[in-house]
Amino acid sequence: MTSEAGIEADQTVTARPTRVRYWIIALIFIITSINYADRATFSIAGSAASAELGLSPVATGYILSAFAWAYALAQIPGGALLDRFGTKRIYAGAIAIWSLFTASQGLAGLIPGISAVAMLFALRFLVGLAEAPSFPGNARLVAAWFPAPERGTASAIFNSAQYFSLVAFAPLMGWLVHAFGWRAVFWVMGALGLVAAWVFVRFIHSPARHPAINAAEFAAIEAGGGLVRMEDEAATRAPSFEWANVRQLLASRMMLGIYLGQYCINVLTYFFVTWFPIYLVKERGLNIMEAGFAAAAPALCGFVGGLAGGYASDLILKRTGSLDLARKAPLVVGMILATLIIACVWVEAEWLVVTLMAVAFFGKGIASLGWAVMADVAPRQLAGLSGGVFNMFGNMAGIVTPIVVGYIVAATGSFDLALVFVGAHCLLTIFAFLVIVGPIRRLELA
Repeated sequence: MTSEAGIEADQTVTARPTRVRYWIIALIFIITSINYADRATFSIAGSAASAELGLSPVATGYILSAFAWAYALAQIPGGALLDRFGTKRIYAGAIAIWSLFTASQGLAGLIPGISAVAMLFALRFLVGLAEAPSFPGNARLVAAWFPAPERGTASAIFNSAQYFSLVAFAPLMGWLVHAFGWRAVFWVMGALGLVAAWVFVRFIHSPARHPAINAAEFAAIEAGGGLVRMEDEAATRAPSFEWANVRQLLASRMMLGIYLGQYCINVLTYFFVTWFPIYLVKERGLNIMEAGFAAAAPALCGFVGGLAGGYASDLILKRTGSLDLARKAPLVVGMILATLIIACVWVEAEWLVVTLMAVAFFGKGIASLGWAVMADVAPRQLAGLSGGVFNMFGNMAGIVTPIVVGYIVAATGSFDLALVFVGAHCLLTIFAFLVIVGPIRRLELA
């Protein structure tokens, strides 16, 4: 029974609500975990690939950054496509395309006449291009499927997939490199992505079209502010992208503060998914399999922190009614903990480095409420575009961080200044949300 057919007053009152939205967020979580694993493939395979292909630290930095160049640049077009054509078609196609490009990276160095560096850069660039609609798509699904008091937790669940991804896949990818060579990482992850695309098409639908939702759940979501008819509106309205809309977003001090804060948080994210395993191998002397398992510990703590931050934020909102306090308090606490990454400069024991990284990423997880904030503030008619601009700014950190770290390591022979660079951005995140953003509220377009 679809919700369109089943929304009747007597049924809404008497029927027990289904819980389809919980299955939706679980599937989004799994697909986003694969998404992040595909981003991290080269960080796990990078040491072995660099040795075989003769890559320098600077070349490695550029290859690691290639994903983010395209990912950041394609956010606005990706968000506009979601608003115009709806989440399902754009997101499902994106999963299939990025998975094919991921698998193709395993052929680097095997094709005569094509530089391995150029091929890896180009393919990671194309993966970033294809993944651009993923997080704005997640935000649209959360805005459609969840009432306001549940969005913090729902957003934290899909955002925490970035940590769970490495918990689940870093050991697997490390083992694949050890047992079958670095190319196997790309082939296996590409195949998993194609399976994920099929799952998305089969099971992800809008609230108004999902065959399993009943009228009681639909009504509860709609009454709580869920944008339950967003996808139907996308199919009928004219294209929403106009540069004037982008200018309105950029003219808002609140939105600019949110964008800056997301950029700074992602400096830590991109260090972790690009250079961190290489740091463990080159600076701390671990082998690639040990590095894969060591990377899983901070990732697990980040996952727990992400869920705790979302739950705490929604709990504060329910008890105080203050959206500002609910979103900002966990962020400040989390970013203070995240600055502990700088302490790794002065410790020698590998277990202590991993412990400090774990605490830092626990804090980063607590603070990762950016997508919940976007669900709170994005203009209703531009949810995809707003998320795209937000994610574009956030993922500029993926361009800057790998390259800056590569130059720091090449110039100093150490990761010490790189860790200070990352930690300083944690403090800048606090400044952005407390000083620049101001009260958190939904932006109304002129």
